[in-house]
This record gives sequence, structure tokens and C-alpha cells, in this order.
Amino acid sequence: MAEVRTRRHDAIVLSSGGERTAQAELTRRMKNTPIPDDEILANLGLFLTSKNLSRILFFHEIYKMIVETHGIVVEFGVRWGQTLSLLAALRGIFEPFNRHRRIVGFDTFTGLAGVSAKDGGGRASVDGSFSVSDDYEAELGRILALQEALNPISHLRKFELVAGDARSTVPDYFTRHPESLVSLAVFDFDIYEPTRAALEAVGPFLFKGSVLVFDELADDVFPGETLAVREVLGIENLRIRRMPMTARISYAVIE
Repeated sequence: MAEVRTRRHDAIVLSSGGERTAQAELTRRMKNTPIPDDEILANLGLFLTSKNLSRILFFHEIYKMIVETHGIVVEFGVRWGQTLSLLAALRGIFEPFNRHRRIVGFDTFTGLAGVSAKDGGGRASVDGSFSVSDDYEAELGRILALQEALNPISHLRKFELVAGDARSTVPDYFTRHPESLVSLAVFDFDIYEPTRAALEAVGPFLFKGSVLVFDELADDVFPGETLAVREVLGIENLRIRRMPMTARISYAVIE
């Protein structure tokens, strides 16, 4: 299966040619749907593929694991913000009145930062790969604010976006917030250096029952995430699990 990249923002696509054709046609039909504007959100499921739905189902199960634990949710590597938005929606379903369940996302919003030799030679990614559109951080903030407006206690802002190089922004955040407990941490930086920095910074704020989610663990395209986990946490200390609906994403619960 050939590796394909989107032209503008460098996303890796491993789908077959036939799948890419079908996906492109589904996207075209979504963008040109005859569904009235006031019914589009209620009918998004029409355009969900099994792959897209599998990630939603995965995080649905993950979120249920943390409902009875205390602390914030952090995502290391936000990009377009789909996971943050999904987690905000799940919070609105499972615990709409939990003001302590803040959701914090870390990203450069300018692409990868810190690609090194420890990320292997099998990838074509460089600093700046996987970028987003100009001023996208502000756009994502507006979307998350709208998510909040559709749920109880919307007058209390319960999300935060932290922009910049994670090697400095993540340690700085936890220095400024020593009260933090981390109930769920999602690691999606892809590469070694920011992943290691995030693991080291978040470690003192984890507890028995904290859930760690990894997007590239055991991924030969991005070996840096596995290397960082091995060095900081020790793979032998984690019970790495996956769910049948997803192929690549995995998780561990601190025991």
C-alpha cells in the first residue's frame, strides 16, 4: 500500500486507490449536500465512514473510564481539533456539570517541531509537517466555545488551547497549574522530543486510574513516540491495550 500525502498540509493517507476515490466522492457530496443548513449537524452521521466512526467509538469507551476519576483532560497534539471537540461533546453527555473537567490542548499550530534522528529514517516528515491553516487556533477556539454554549454551565470556560513548542509550553503549563490532576492524557505529537517532554511534565500529575492514550505507539512510521514512552515510563510498567474497533490507537491505565 503506497503512502500518499495531502498536498497542502502533509497528512499521511494509507488508503488504497479505490478507497481514496470513494472518500473523495463522499467528501464532494458532503460539501454539496442538498440537506438544508439547519439540518446538516443533525445528519452528520450520513457522511461518517467506519474508520471515522471507530475513533468516535474508541473515545466514547475511553471517556467512560474517567467519569468516576477526578482531574483534567489533556491532549498533546491537537492539529485540527477533532478529538478535543469530541471530548467536549462527551463531557456534555456524561458529566455536563463537572466544572473541574477542563480540557486542555497543546499544539504549535504550525506543524511538527523537534524532528530528530530518534524519529527514524523511514518518514519524510520534517519540522513544519502537519501544519494547519493560518489563524486556525482562533477558529478552533470559536468552535470549542460553541460546543460549550450548547451544554450546561456554559458561562464557565472549561477548555484551553496552549500554542507553542511543547518542549517549553507543557512544563510551563504544569508549573503554572500545580493543582492539576490529569485524568486522561492523549499523546498525538507523533515524534520523540515533544512526546518525551510531555511525558516528563505530566508524570507527577498522574494517579492510579489515570488513562493514557497513544496514537502512534508501535508505529513504524513514527517510532519516536514508542521510544519516548519506553525511556520515560518503561513499556514493561504498562499494560498496553487496544480496542477491536481501532487498529492503531492504544491506551493504558495507570495501576
